[in-house]
Amino acid sequence: MADRGSHAEEHRDIAGGGSRAAMFGISDGLVTNVSLILGFAGAHPDPSVVRLAGIAGLVAGAFSMASGEYLSMQAQRELFERELAVERKALEESPDHELSELAAIYRSKGVAPDLAEDLARSMMRSPELALETHAREELGIDPTAIGSPWRASWVSFVTFALGALLPLLPWLWTGGRVAVIGSVIIGVVAAFAVGATLGRFTGRSKIRSGLRQTAVAALAASVTYGVGGLVGT
Repeated sequence: MADRGSHAEEHRDIAGGGSRAAMFGISDGLVTNVSLILGFAGAHPDPSVVRLAGIAGLVAGAFSMASGEYLSMQAQRELFERELAVERKALEESPDHELSELAAIYRSKGVAPDLAEDLARSMMRSPELALETHAREELGIDPTAIGSPWRASWVSFVTFALGALLPLLPWLWTGGRVAVIGSVIIGVVAAFAVGATLGRFTGRSKIRSGLRQTAVAALAASVTYGVGGLVGT
C-alpha cells in the first residue's frame, strides 16, 4: 500500500487546468506588474503615480487573466463535450463499426489480432466504458478530466493578483530609489522561486528553471524601465 501511495504522489493533476492556471497566473502577474511598475518608475514620477499604476495593473490583469482562462477552458470543454456526444451517438447507432474501429486501433499498437478483437469486445460491453475507451483511443480525450472553467478562472485571478502584488509592496510604504530597489529584489527572488517551483512540477532542473524565469522577468523589466526613462526624459 505504501508503494501505491508514494507512486500516486508522483503524478499531479495537470489535466483539469488548475495547476496550469496557477503557474501561468503567478508568473504572468509577477512579470507583468514588475515591468509595469519599473516602467513607470523609470520616468521618475511621484510615487503615488507608480502606486496607482501597480494597483491598476493588478486589478485589470487579474480580471483579464480570469476571464481569458474561463473563456478558453469553456470553449475547450464545449468542444470536448460535442466530440463525446458524436462518439456516444456513433456507439449507439453503429456498435459493430465502432467495435471494428477499436480492434483496429489495438492492432495498430501491436496487439495480436485475436487478442485485439477480444479486448475490443470486452470494452464494448459497457456503454460508459466503451465511450471512455473510444474517447481516449480515437480523440485523445479523458472524459473524466476535461477541466473546470470556473476553477481555472478563480485560480488564475488569485495567483495573478498574488504575483502582481509582490513587486508593488515597496511602493505601498515608500517611493523613489528605495522602492525601485525593493521591487527589483522582490521580483528577482519571486521569479526564481516561481521558476524553481515550475521545475519541480515538470521534473526539470529547479536551478535552471529558476534562472530562466528570472532572466525573462529581468529582460522585460529592464526594457520597460529604459522606455520609462526615455519617455520621462
